[in-house]
Parts: sequence; C-alpha cells; structure tokens
Amino acid sequence: MNKSTSCLKLLLTVSVSLFIGTSCRNAKEAETKTQTAAAATAEPVANPKVDKLKLPTGFKAEHLYSPSENKQGSWVAMAFDNKGRLITSDQYGFLYRMEISPVGKGGGKPKIERLNVGIDNTVQADTTKPKVGMGYAQGLLYAFNSLYVMINHNSNQEFEKGSGLYRLQDTDNDDQYDKITLLKAMTGEGEHGPHSIKLSPDGKSLYVVAGNFTDNPGMNAYRIPQVWGEDNLIPLIPDPRGHATDRMAPAGWIAKVDPTGANWEMIGAGLRNTYDIDFNEDGELFAYDSDMEWDFGMPWYKPTRILHVTSGSEFGWRRGNTSWSPTFADALPAVLNIGQGSPTNFMSGRNAKFPDKYRRAMYAFDWSFGIIYAVHLQPQGASYTATAEEFISGSPLPLTDGTIGPDGAMYFLTGGRRIDSDLYRVYYTGNEPTNSSIASTLPAAAKQLQQTRKKLEEYHTGAKAGAVEFAWPYLKDNDRFIRYAARVAVEHQPIAQWQQKALTEKDPVIATQAALALARNGEKSVKSQILANLMQVNYSQLSETQQLDLLRAMEVTLFRMGKPDAAQAAKLDTYLSAHYPAQNNNDLNRMLCKVLVFIDSPTVVPKTLALYEQAKDDNSSQKNFTESSDLILRNPQYGLDIASMLAKIPPAQQMYYATALSEAKKGWTPALRDKYFAWFASAFKNYAGGRSFVGFLDRARKIALQNVPKDKTEYYNQLSGNALLTSSGLDMAVTAVQPKGPGKNWKLPEALAAVEGKLENRNFEQGKAMFAASMCSSCHNMRGEGGSVGPDLTQLGTRFSVNDMLESIIEPSKYVSDQYASTVFYLKDGSSVLGRLVNESGDKYSISQNPFAPDMLRDLPKKDVVNTKVSNVSIMMPGMINRLNEEELKDLIAYLMAGGNKEHTVYASKK
Repeated sequence: MNKSTSCLKLLLTVSVSLFIGTSCRNAKEAETKTQTAAAATAEPVANPKVDKLKLPTGFKAEHLYSPSENKQGSWVAMAFDNKGRLITSDQYGFLYRMEISPVGKGGGKPKIERLNVGIDNTVQADTTKPKVGMGYAQGLLYAFNSLYVMINHNSNQEFEKGSGLYRLQDTDNDDQYDKITLLKAMTGEGEHGPHSIKLSPDGKSLYVVAGNFTDNPGMNAYRIPQVWGEDNLIPLIPDPRGHATDRMAPAGWIAKVDPTGANWEMIGAGLRNTYDIDFNEDGELFAYDSDMEWDFGMPWYKPTRILHVTSGSEFGWRRGNTSWSPTFADALPAVLNIGQGSPTNFMSGRNAKFPDKYRRAMYAFDWSFGIIYAVHLQPQGASYTATAEEFISGSPLPLTDGTIGPDGAMYFLTGGRRIDSDLYRVYYTGNEPTNSSIASTLPAAAKQLQQTRKKLEEYHTGAKAGAVEFAWPYLKDNDRFIRYAARVAVEHQPIAQWQQKALTEKDPVIATQAALALARNGEKSVKSQILANLMQVNYSQLSETQQLDLLRAMEVTLFRMGKPDAAQAAKLDTYLSAHYPAQNNNDLNRMLCKVLVFIDSPTVVPKTLALYEQAKDDNSSQKNFTESSDLILRNPQYGLDIASMLAKIPPAQQMYYATALSEAKKGWTPALRDKYFAWFASAFKNYAGGRSFVGFLDRARKIALQNVPKDKTEYYNQLSGNALLTSSGLDMAVTAVQPKGPGKNWKLPEALAAVEGKLENRNFEQGKAMFAASMCSSCHNMRGEGGSVGPDLTQLGTRFSVNDMLESIIEPSKYVSDQYASTVFYLKDGSSVLGRLVNESGDKYSISQNPFAPDMLRDLPKKDVVNTKVSNVSIMMPGMINRLNEEELKDLIAYLMAGGNKEHTVYASKK
C-alpha cells in the first residue's frame, strides 16, 4: 500500500474513533504497550473467520463451512439426527444435511446434501430455481425417530407450506424423509413468528416457542389462566411507528406438545419475541427474551433478559407504553437482565464435553453484537439468580442458532436476513476434566422451596379438590415465585369457592394477593368490596414490595372494573395521597401517580410537577450485565444509534410523569400548565432515545392538549414544541437537505466508475448537504464547520485520490490504522470492554466509548484486565453513502476534493 493511501486510511478510519488531540501522546504510548502485549499473547490463525473470535482459555474454534459461499442461503436453524449428521435450514430456503469430520481429524469440506422433502427430484433436476418442498425453518429437532420442523412462512408459490409445526418421517427406511405431517398450523411469520423446538428433560414431550406476532393457535390446556388482559392504567400510547399496535395478550407464548401433536398445553406467555428456550440440569425451563430497541430510554423499556419459565408464568409484554413493569405482582421478573441486543439461540451446555462450570451454563446468543453469553444460574429461593460472562464474541458475528453435538462440541451458525452465513465448531482442549456428572445439586433449602412451588403448580391444570385450602396460606409466602404459583392455583379453581374468602380476608398480604386474583376473575359488581377491603390495610406497615403489590391489585381492579363512584374515589384519594410522593422509590411513585390520575385526584398534578426537579432515574433494580456503552463499537450500525442516544439519554422518570399526567383533568393552574407543556419542548430539544422516542413524547403531548381549555390549545401547542416536529410527530423537523436517492449498495468498482473523471461543474450546495446527510459532518470539520471527533478534512483533496476516498468510505475495515484503532479489554469476570484508549496511568486505563460524547471517559482498573487486543474492525460505519444516487455521490466526492472551497476547479464549467 502506498504512503498516500495509508495516510488517507488513517484520516478516514478515525471518523468515529474518538480522536482527542490533547491526549494523543499519552494514548499513543499506551497503545504501543497494548499492541505489544496483544502481539505477545496472540496466536496466529490462518482463517480470519476464526481469528476474530474471542474464546475462553482452553477452547479452540474451527470454521467448518460457508453456506452463503456455496449459494445455499443464510442458515438459521440446526439439529443433529440419530446418526450424528447435522441438519440445517436456510431462513428462506431448503433443509440441508451434512456429515462433519470428527474433532481432531483435520478439516475438509463436509459432505452435504439438500433434503428435497416432499418434491419429485426427477422433475426438479433440471430447473434453475428448484421448488422448496420443506424449509424456511426457524426450529429443528430430531426426536421420536422424526425430524420436527417449525416453519416460519406464509404459503406462496415458492413454498406452499405455511407456518406451523411439522413432523417428517422416513417410512420406507431409505434414509430420506417421505412423510410430512402438519401437527398444528399457525398464524404468524417473520422475525416475531414461530421459532424453536426443544425436547423435555424426561424425553417424552416437545416444548415450542413463538414470538408475539404469532396468534394463539388454540390449546387443549392452559397453565396460565385464560383471563389475560392489558391491565395498565397509564394512558395508552401504541408504538407511534405502528409496531405491534394490534398485538394483544397473551403475546409470545411457550407450549408443551406431545410427540404426535395431539395435545397442546400453554405453559407461559407475555413474552415479546423469544427465539429459543431450554432446560437446566434441574429440569427447569428458561428463555432468552428480546427487548424493544425503539423504546430505549423510555420508562417502559425492558432489556433482553433471561427468564425462568415456571408453570403459568406471565412476563408482561404489552404493546406500546403499556408493557408491564417487572415489579408487577401478576408477572414474574427476570433472573438476569443482559442488556441491548437481538436474542436468537438459547441452549444448555449440559451435554458438552466442557469443564463443569461451562457444562452447567446456559448459552445465550446475541445476533446484533456477536456475543455468546455463558449464563451461570444460582438457586435463589424457589427460583434462581444468575451471572454471565462473554463465552465467545466477534465482530461481525451475527449468531443465529447453536447446539451441542454428539461429540460434545458446540456448533453454531451465523447469518440471517440473507447475510453471509458460516458454520463453526468450538471444543475444549485444556486440562480440566470434562466428564463430571452434572446432576442437580440444589441445596436442601432451595430444593424444598422448589418442591413447594411444584406442589402448587399441580393445581394449575384446572379445578381440584382441596386446591384453595392448600394454596391460600402460600399467598403470603416470602418467596415471590411461591406467592405467584399460589395465586395462579387459586385462579384455576371455581370462583365461587374463594370469592367471599378474598373479600373478607384480614391478613394484609393474603388480602392483597386474593384481591388481585379476584380483580382478574370476578364480576364488576364486587369492585367496591375489593377496594374497601384493600383500604383496610395499614399501608405504612407494609414493606415496599407489599405496597407495590397492593397498588397493583388496586390498578387491576380499576382497569377491569372501572372508576369507583364519587364517594369511594374520595376515600381512595385520601388513602393514597397520604403516601404520595414516596421517598426515594420511583416504582412506587409511578404506581401512585397513574392511579391517582385515573381517579381524578385534585392533588396529583401539583405533587407530580413538584417531583420533576428532583426526579432521578434509578436503574439499580434492573442492572444489566452488558452496559450499553460497551456495545457502541461492536456493531457500527446499531452501535452509533446507541452512541447518539447515550449522549442525550432522556430522564425516564420525568418521561413517565409526563405521560401519566397527560390525562389529568383536575388540579391545573396556568402556571402548572405552562411548566408542564414547556417541559415537552425542552425534552424534544435536549434528549434522544430509541426510534419511537419522539413519537411517544408527541403522543403524550397531544393527549394532554385535549384536556386544556379550547381557547388555549394553540398556545400550549406551540409552547410544547410543535414547531420542532415533522407533521407526523414521529421525528424532529429536519431543515437540512436530504438525499433524493434512490440509493444503492455502492461497491468500490461501480462507485469509482460513476465518479472518476466526472467531477466537473458540480453542485457545491448539494455536496455540502450530502456531507451532512451522510453523517460526515457529525465527526469531521470542514473549513471550520462540523464535528471535532475526527480530523479536519479541509486539506483532504490536495493529497488523496478519488479511489482512496471511496475505498475508505465503502470498506472502512479493509485497513485500520494502529494509531486510531480501538482496543478490546478482556476482564477477569469474563466480559470484555471495547473503547478508544485515551490515557494510561499506573493503575488504570482511561477509555472513550462514545463518538458523540468523546470527553466522557471510563476508567478500567488494570487489576481487572486480563488481556488486551487491538481491534481489526473499524468503527467507521460502512454504507454511509448508500442513501445517495449517482449525482449526489459525485457532489459529495467533489466537496471532499474541494475541501469545502466553493472556488475550487470542480465547480468550474468545463471549457
């Protein structure tokens, strides 16, 4: 590579590399040390697809196959059959079966065949685009001498099979599947459609999972009571961009199925989009549920999380802003919050030939950021808590599915969404034993509590004699999972057996749980009695958790049965207002605020607005394993979205108050209304959240505007920032010129052909506009205008060619300068942190992770760092010019060549 090209690479790849001039000398010295250390520990690997993987000590990875390179699609599902062969599925195509060389026997291309199930091979032989007979699977399982296939697809001419669970059998013993049986058709497809299949621990049943765009197909039995509802008093705002606005409870669900598909039993629901599930060595079921990334920064956002799926479990996904808090008594919490990401595979390591720690782990795959988490469960009461570590990571590494093979190795796929797909194998080569027993080792206390929970769960199958008597005392158990199981057991019994018992219960904790059960199952006629009995409880003597449960029982009662009459509303207001605001408890204040607004409390408005200045977000109860800042540099596309949000993250508690007060009708004064509506304008200007942030804020603003005097509507409309928004209210108004397009996925040869030798008489103003529209100005300065994160590009065109510029823009990771590369810090706890090393002292590294807030430094104690490695992936986002058409691309490159000088020759007419 010539010097000019190398220098240009150094300039352009720093565009989002946290270039901080005052720290260059220290950073360079630190980088030199880091690079030396990394070089000393790095093992040379011939295959770059393996070289990019971060593995635990003692593990080795192999790249086995690239289906995309062999025009076999992008694989998203896999399973081993009874002969040790791997069966896979293209997301939009065929099933494949392959024989793989044993571990330690050398490489070699696997022997692979396409499974033409259900079609006539003789007819298909000469066609250029053969018809798919079976495929489009997002779940595969070999069991009961059959291949079970979960198809995720609406029937069409290319593939006539629709979404549902199918059973494939070989009835004539020719080693080909010749019988296809549809066990249950499903309505739903796509990334939130039907997903995975797992075998039960006893080997007698299947468990299947579907995302929240998959309708309940009708079950023979339900362990979750069929009284689900939306149950949230906050003013409803469906996702402003239209996502899942028509999806209602029970949302994503998990079902138990017999091998013939005759009997289906719903185990749990209220999931957003769980792709996969599995059992630990105790036989307990777990799931890895997804977040709604458009909600990031909103008070109802929940991160990706590991869930313990017990009998009758509800996890509270609801549309828009009504998604349930994990504190709600009628939902179950996560055992571990992971953080942002796109969950795909989830599996147990119990059959792996790994050291004991890793055989007992559950493995959670994140597609967006290329991380396999090893989740380590620890018994806690009748459930579990968990810790995690990064087991494998890489960039890019779009993980789709994985399984433990018959040889005890871990196999996993990358791909999805038609992107490049690869098959890997990971196995252990260290000295620790790999054949130890992993039978259940529950401590005696935890075992007893789990047995109590399971006895209660025996009453989740319908009416049974003695159920109410057995379950009732457990409604006040100290363990949340036992309390939950007891309430569900009661709800499965005829209401006549326990309604009066609930209405007259004197124990405050049992009365609360019983009231919640009755609110979910009873007639509206008992509303006043439920509320009256709850108001007999001495609120001040309850713990904060018990207070939340009582408020939740009141909320569900009001949501399902309506507002109380004026007299009881006044009593309820007196009862609750005495405790509002709660001291240092955001969850209690959220519950109190929305209930008081619903019953038209005259004091909730002034009290809530007084909280605005002191409202502070407290996420300690939902701490994530992966900090958002750690993800910024792992994926240029999603990472920069996170970076822009973290630089101006909205105050979630204030957002909640603003939304809750939007329907408040009493207690307003002109001064309070001015304060309330002015807050919206300030929030629009100063904060950034997920893609739906602006829309949610605007919808709350518009609900509030409906409750102001008609002659003041326009005044408050303008005061609250209407002029700052687009007409749809979904985005901030953009005055800058945007590309007209149509854009294209520019590759270097075609971009060079479109631009080189054609840069005369260009449009200066459009070039400047495309500099901004392509995000160049966010990080780079041109003639005194633009960002300061990257170097000044004013002199770029005096030294570098069009080819050099285009190559660095289109292929930013082709060459990453050591001087500006980011560094991976591997920590003792198994995690890793990626950032730009800015300074190094005797005991710590100082790194910058956010290109939009480069002065926000994070200190890493050196004692916590095991190893470091210079990243070979540029954090400059590829595809920055893909919104531009050919003329716009010419104007951008002309602007770069001219260094922003309007008098440059590229703007002169050709003579």
